[in-house]
Amino acid sequence: MRPGIALIGRLVCLLAGIWIASCGMSAQAATTERIVVNRFSGVAIEGFDPVAYFVDGAAVQGTAEFEANLWGAVWRFRNEGNRAEFLAHPEIYGPQFGGYDPADIARGVAIAANPRFYVISAQRLYLFSREANRDAFAADPERFLYEVGKRWPAIQDQLGQ
Repeated sequence: MRPGIALIGRLVCLLAGIWIASCGMSAQAATTERIVVNRFSGVAIEGFDPVAYFVDGAAVQGTAEFEANLWGAVWRFRNEGNRAEFLAHPEIYGPQFGGYDPADIARGVAIAANPRFYVISAQRLYLFSREANRDAFAADPERFLYEVGKRWPAIQDQLGQ
């Protein structure tokens, strides 16, 4: 093999390695957000309408027609009424812990929740990464919230960096 071709081959490998490493870093950055959002679109909780959990008792997909920007995220709603209600009371309708799974937070880690697994407890919305976490939380929310209360401030500080 000629020296020039070998050098080009090494350069291509080096650039590929840098590209792969930077892809890994951008995936890491997606987990440092205080609100769980799609890293490409900025849409929170996969576009589900946070008010619909309360009004309809179900996970309902919002639409781009009814969007609002709040807390550095794009929120979608199924209608204007839900959008207005969210903007009037985001602390009630927004998912607790930014959409991270409280069962995982209780264990000391921030895992993005799946908006299809949810519980409304004490008039607050909680989202979970797995059904098993949702079911465990629903059986004893006070126990989980006690543990979350001890761990969430430190986790939240890490997410803000």
